[in-house]
Amino acid sequence: MKSAPFAALAYGVLWGLLWPTTQPDWTLQFGLRFGVLLLSPLRYWPWLIGAELFAALSIEYWYGYTLDWRSFVFGDLPQPVMVALCLGLLRRANLRASMRDPEEVSRLLLSAGFTGVVATATDAVTMAAMHELPSTGLLEGLGNEILGYYVGSLLLVPPLLMLWRARPSKQEMSELLMDGLLVMLPALIILLILTEQAAPQREFARILSLAPVLFFAFRHGWRGAGLAMLVSSLGMALVDRVFTHVVPTASSHMFLAVAGTGALMLGSATDALRRSSARMAEQNVYLAAVNRRLDHLARQLRDAARGNLQAEENQRRHMAAELHDELGQNLTAIQTHVKLAQNRLKQAGMEDISASINGILAHMRRALHRVMDDLRPAVLDEFGLMRALDEGPIRDLLATAGMAYYTELHGDPRMLEEDIRTAIYRLAQESATNAVKHAQATEFRLRLRIGERTGLALALVDIRDNGVGLPERVPRGGRGLQGMRDRVTSLGGLFRLRPDSQGVHLRILLRSNISKRESSDL
Repeated sequence: MKSAPFAALAYGVLWGLLWPTTQPDWTLQFGLRFGVLLLSPLRYWPWLIGAELFAALSIEYWYGYTLDWRSFVFGDLPQPVMVALCLGLLRRANLRASMRDPEEVSRLLLSAGFTGVVATATDAVTMAAMHELPSTGLLEGLGNEILGYYVGSLLLVPPLLMLWRARPSKQEMSELLMDGLLVMLPALIILLILTEQAAPQREFARILSLAPVLFFAFRHGWRGAGLAMLVSSLGMALVDRVFTHVVPTASSHMFLAVAGTGALMLGSATDALRRSSARMAEQNVYLAAVNRRLDHLARQLRDAARGNLQAEENQRRHMAAELHDELGQNLTAIQTHVKLAQNRLKQAGMEDISASINGILAHMRRALHRVMDDLRPAVLDEFGLMRALDEGPIRDLLATAGMAYYTELHGDPRMLEEDIRTAIYRLAQESATNAVKHAQATEFRLRLRIGERTGLALALVDIRDNGVGLPERVPRGGRGLQGMRDRVTSLGGLFRLRPDSQGVHLRILLRSNISKRESSDL
């Protein structure tokens, strides 16, 4: 509250200095009052209105006007009080002193126009109370007064708002000054030259004065538009009063109001677009960082899944070796002992027991081979990927089920890493098992193509059968298909279950760093 008297003193001095600028096409005092009351706290208003009334009485005394209570009550007091009441109501209705976007600019300018209408009506009522109103030209005079109040707000509120609430940075201010010297100053010189000519060139000069305003609106937003409008309007007023002595017409006043409104709307829209573009750029940077983080996490998850898959295969290999070395050797030892005891069992009349034991041992050996093949296909290590797919247990399984097996194998498997080769065999083995158990198919087709592209080895696996296909209520496949999908995903590959009219059709793409292994894999 201590600063209120100083603010009121500064406002009163500035209001008094603007007294000579009042002219038919704008009233800067009204714009100053509207802008200062809009931006200042409510507790400052009594001080501000008091300073304005004191300045008005001082100016009237200086110019020799008669000072009495009637002229003060009906002449000086009503308008500032009514403007304060209007702004108080508008501020309670959430009027914001901002020009961040065209909506806020339109709301602010509509408020200025409404306040100008109220102020004009107040002047008309007070004039009717003090004097008899003229019968002709009343509406035209009221219209010009409303227009002058609106243009005064249009010219002074943006600079006040810029200085009070939205000060430009040093760089923005230097750019404004530089463009003022390079653009606005030459435009004012051209305006002066054209206005000294005949009437058509003078009107053309007014229209031409809009060009730098539009330039400032595009380049500097509403701040540039407001300052350019103020400088351009002051320049035109100075030319009219000093050089041409031409009184502006109502059309020129309206042109100034429309041009200023459009320039401020354009400037605020430019600022809003720039903020939106800046936010979009920041959001893109943030999303790019998030995507990089997600890619990093996805690579970590794939590496972890691949490590788990490799650990599982190593464990399977270890278990298969243990079963072969321990259980297989024990079965062989049992079978040897039974064979050595076969003659004594025969002499004791227990030959059937020997045959039974041999049958059980043979069954156990076959079961052991199946378990070992599930844990780690020996054929993959002995024959390599291509022969294992073409001639190994998969063909035996399908042949036993009465299904035709067609293969089309191309490329060099040595380009692939070991876990990729194992995964291809596992995928083919699981698909063949599913076809035998569920598909009711008569043929099974496997196509494998291995090649190189951009420094990576690619393996395209195409598996299909002509069976009954998948049930409609299991769109992602059963447990076996989900296990195949997880295996491919852990290796960073692509798994596609293609819709076919008959049977199941899988397309799998696996990528691998080109391996330098020289072991035979054909």
